[in-house]
Amino acid sequence: MKLTIIGCSGSMSGKDSPASSYLLQAEGKDESGLQRTFSIVLDFGPGAMGRLLRYVDPAMIDAMFFSHLHADHCADMVGMQVYRRWYPEGALPQIPVYSPGDGAARVRGLSADDPAETYETEFDFHAVGPGNIVHVGPFSVEFFAAYHTVPALSLRITGPSEDPDLGRPAVLTFTGDTDTCDSVIDAERDADLVLSEAAFEEGRDTVRGVHLTGVRAGQMAAEAGAKRLVLTHLQPWTNPRKNAADARSVFDGDVHVASAGDVYTL
Repeated sequence: MKLTIIGCSGSMSGKDSPASSYLLQAEGKDESGLQRTFSIVLDFGPGAMGRLLRYVDPAMIDAMFFSHLHADHCADMVGMQVYRRWYPEGALPQIPVYSPGDGAARVRGLSADDPAETYETEFDFHAVGPGNIVHVGPFSVEFFAAYHTVPALSLRITGPSEDPDLGRPAVLTFTGDTDTCDSVIDAERDADLVLSEAAFEEGRDTVRGVHLTGVRAGQMAAEAGAKRLVLTHLQPWTNPRKNAADARSVFDGDVHVASAGDVYTL
């Protein structure tokens, strides 16, 4: 699997990055047995649509997954809908979209479309929750409850490894927005890479039930036995060096801070 950071700014787009969005790709066989690259998108916040164009034609996206439906994680679905409906060579096929809650209603609200608009030619919306598992090409995506201010999920994604010595499928966990909770630790269990939000700073942000700090992200990854930790969803006023240092103080594995355009292989 190959992970490309499309956007990693928390709560809003930043001066150097779109808001939360990630591209995950892997080789697999389609229903006809043809080997090809499968591409899925995790979250699609402000600025993600334009930046995605650097890495893949949006027409080639196989599915979209949303950790939750706050605007900083889904606002550019409006752009994706326009791209698919009005593509110059003809409307693009429908793609599946998985989210907690009513994804179609959320997009309709963002775009101010008529209540009769269903987006059925562009998107096939599915509501998912903890315990559900979705298969897309070589990917298996399992959903776990997260701890946030709205219904939210963490995603545990299993797929083919690019490391021939690993000898098993690779596991990536995307926490989505969350505070510390046991179900997210379960999602991270023995993961090869944890893509963890860390919007808050230790000692500065005291409200609970919203976001992680570097310390809390590191503690969860350590308890889960994860191998690598990538901090993301850092707000423009959050110090990435502090949060990385805080995570390293409690987690012995590799710690990175996500930047737009970074690529990680599993």
